[in-house]
Amino acid sequence: MSAAAIEWGQPQVRPDTSSVRRWIEVGEQPRQPVPQILADLFSARIGYRVTTYDLGLGDGAAADRALIYSPSWPQTIEAVTDLGRADVDRRCILTRAPFALAATVGPSRDWLLNTLDQLPADRQRVHLEDVEAVRRMFTHFQEMDIFQGGGSGRLLLTAYMNAHVFPLLRRSHTEQVRRALCGAAAEQVYLLGWMAYDNGEHGTAQRYLIQALRFAEESRDPALGAHVLAGMADQATLLGHPKEGQRLAQAGRQGLARADSAACLADLWTLEARALAALGDKTGTAHAVNQAETAFAAVDPESEPEWAKFIDEAYICGEWANSFRDLGQPDIAEPHARRSIAHARSQNRARRGALSHAALAVTHLQNRDLEGAHAAGLKTLKLSATIKSSRSIEAIRDVAQKMHAFGKHRLVIDFNDRARTLLAA
Repeated sequence: MSAAAIEWGQPQVRPDTSSVRRWIEVGEQPRQPVPQILADLFSARIGYRVTTYDLGLGDGAAADRALIYSPSWPQTIEAVTDLGRADVDRRCILTRAPFALAATVGPSRDWLLNTLDQLPADRQRVHLEDVEAVRRMFTHFQEMDIFQGGGSGRLLLTAYMNAHVFPLLRRSHTEQVRRALCGAAAEQVYLLGWMAYDNGEHGTAQRYLIQALRFAEESRDPALGAHVLAGMADQATLLGHPKEGQRLAQAGRQGLARADSAACLADLWTLEARALAALGDKTGTAHAVNQAETAFAAVDPESEPEWAKFIDEAYICGEWANSFRDLGQPDIAEPHARRSIAHARSQNRARRGALSHAALAVTHLQNRDLEGAHAAGLKTLKLSATIKSSRSIEAIRDVAQKMHAFGKHRLVIDFNDRARTLLAA
């Protein structure tokens, strides 16, 4: 339990035998975040999400409820509303919450089974003023994330959701209007999760993504649900759970079989490639990238939903570069990284440019080209200074760590000095 408490940022939590005896025999309620930590420990051991309520330790905070993929639609609305309030208030129980691997199993399974059981979705767009207003706001906030990083606009988006979107969900609507509104809300809740993910707040991100998946199911839009699973796959792989990342990407592809989004399919194959690369599977990675290339070649940007607009050459080539970089295949990774950089530069996308320059720097290091790595690393620093993204910061740390193999070379010292200044800021 001590290790779990440290992960929660609570190293002082060290319950002894007497404390546990009082919980069991006397019914004493431990203080937060002990119930949350215990729920995480039991969940990891059993393999599915266990709540504080299941353990007899209270109803649980918003942080715990948001990990549950509830079959009840009213409970889903209340869970995501409570999560939004806690996020805006920056409550410690949420900001310290770690990623819970066991919580990813049930949502993807339930979404896939329920999606496959649904009748074909009505694809006609409902042109209601309130729903369209939500969708227009999504476009603005997504652009804010793409160009400025996830740390820039998330709390503003959360406040907008709390004040305008969640109240709409509580009103009565026709079935068509309700589905359209659920789809628009799913896009926004997913974006909140993605922004938290990009800002390094993985416990918060996971909770938003689980609730976004539930909203997507309610909208009867399999492509949107598959998109959410892609985000969950990306997060799982990044946090050191590539087998779970692969499973989530595969679940997304199975659910997408009844929908039509070549961009989403390309993304899911790409994220499966990232997971396979993390597992060291060269053959599987090459196959997944080939499948992604085939799907991406069929993308018609005009027919894709707004949430898929970011799945372009800047993004997808950058992820292919990261896959081959992770496999230690710099000669394959480098051309993909350069394609990504070129497209990111043409769009002024600093975050994607920073990530792909970092990938390029690592490929140079793998080829023992310190000068090339230094030049690409400096561009990573320059771009990262203009955005709020923990992923770009982690990319800088990764380049710096891999430069250590070159000892006290002047270029290594120069890069470390510049990186230290940015990281301190």
